[in-house]
Amino acid sequence: MASRIINHSKKLKHVSALLRRDHAVAVRCFSNSSQPSLIGKEDIFKARLNYSSVERISKCGTGNVTMLSGISTTSTKLSSTMAGPKLFKEFISSQMRSVRGFSSSSDLPPHQEIGMPSLSPTMTEACTSEWLKKEGDKVAPGEVLCEVETDKATVEMECMEEGFLAKIVKEEGAKEIQVGEVIAITVEDEEDIQKFKDYTPSSGTGPAAPEAKPAPSPPKEEKVEKPASAPEAKISKPSSAPSEDRIFASPLARKLAEDNNVPLSSIKGTGPEGRIVKADVEDFLASGSKETTAKPSKQVDSKVPALDYVDIPHTQIRKVTASRLAFSKQTIPHYYLTVDTCVDKMMGLRSQLNSFQEASGGKRISVNDLVIKAAALALRKVPQCNSSWTDEYIRQFKNVNINVAVQTENGLYVPVVKDADKKGLSTIGEEVRFLAQKAKENSLKPEDYEGGTFTVSNLGGPFGIKQFCAVINPPQAAILAIGSAEKRVVPGAGPDQYNVASYMSVTLSCDHRVIDGAIGAEWLKAFKGYIETPESMLL
Repeated sequence: MASRIINHSKKLKHVSALLRRDHAVAVRCFSNSSQPSLIGKEDIFKARLNYSSVERISKCGTGNVTMLSGISTTSTKLSSTMAGPKLFKEFISSQMRSVRGFSSSSDLPPHQEIGMPSLSPTMTEACTSEWLKKEGDKVAPGEVLCEVETDKATVEMECMEEGFLAKIVKEEGAKEIQVGEVIAITVEDEEDIQKFKDYTPSSGTGPAAPEAKPAPSPPKEEKVEKPASAPEAKISKPSSAPSEDRIFASPLARKLAEDNNVPLSSIKGTGPEGRIVKADVEDFLASGSKETTAKPSKQVDSKVPALDYVDIPHTQIRKVTASRLAFSKQTIPHYYLTVDTCVDKMMGLRSQLNSFQEASGGKRISVNDLVIKAAALALRKVPQCNSSWTDEYIRQFKNVNINVAVQTENGLYVPVVKDADKKGLSTIGEEVRFLAQKAKENSLKPEDYEGGTFTVSNLGGPFGIKQFCAVINPPQAAILAIGSAEKRVVPGAGPDQYNVASYMSVTLSCDHRVIDGAIGAEWLKAFKGYIETPESMLL
């Protein structure tokens, strides 16, 4: 079918006639099932599919088809889909943006360009942290090619087809690789590997060609505009005479001269048309000509000690964290509610449960496990806080999935405990420990951190922070900040009686678009009830 399309390259402007002649194959390629109605006129395409037959072909290429002489050829997903049912099926099922085809150079054999896949909903770029396959290695479907550091974690990228890794375009540590950008080349035959030793993908040249070829009229318009601009240049030349008294300098050069008290008239410009640039000012200052005019600035500069610093490059997780938190504070109207909860009974219950756990060989239950369970049950009781804002509606979730903030050397991760309201304390504890370990090893999978509806951040137990306000994790509507427990003197039963009790401060950050103040207070009341009567969490 690919050869038939190439033979009809000069007739693509008559696509409707071509489709009528080869309708059986065209329908098989462009539709999930054969529809006899498609063999009619081009108006039927518009009536049923809302676009013409020419647009139908362009949509089948998904925007990644390069054009040559008006038709689809090299590196084409169109030609690969039309090569046979097997390749068509692989193209549809593959999540990796791999492109198979012949290069425009005649000396290159058939190859496959493997692009950076989108491995999470928020991913726009990624880094290649480690290549597990080397150039020349044989690869098979399901084998891991490399590890990719996304906006959430480090994810393994698997090969989709059998072949040989001919060229690694993006080496280990390559940063800011855009989704869809070519990172590797594979070939079917081992002897073709050497032909890609100096290969560089032509990502930017392909799409530009089709825009220039089918529209010869725009260049003519540009030629017409050029004579019109010529008189303007002639008019501006006479006006250059009075402007000779004006000193032209770049903004950076002007500021540098002002900071050093140097008149611009004493500096000779070397830029375009005598324009003074930053280098001219620096040369003037270095020549010593400024001694008479810039003595005060010299004295000031000599007193300022040089700062000693180290520039730490942004990691992918750091850049995404910064972007998401800045977005949260700029777009979400935060407000904060704080309450003190007595944790004496909760600590007593924890001691009893840990005794049972130790006797049965189980792991100990932490305070954070009890907090997660109490937060999940409070969300089930007040479901308005288990929601998310959109421009059209407020989405209220039926699943209670709690994200838990985990600090690692690589940055902040928030793995999720799904359906926490339905799980026991020991199960919650095991999942949190397992996910925290994966976060520290930088091996979280997308399913380990996606799908959360509420977040808990605890700086009390690990760091002793008394109270703090956390930033909401979008698109969620609330986050709970847990402070440390401390002993306080509280009034007793009698007028002169006093008791000592342990209290823990918790602060709920709410999105006011979703959660009104009374709703947030109602949730905190329910949470406090579970903490101060922990037996109710076991029912």
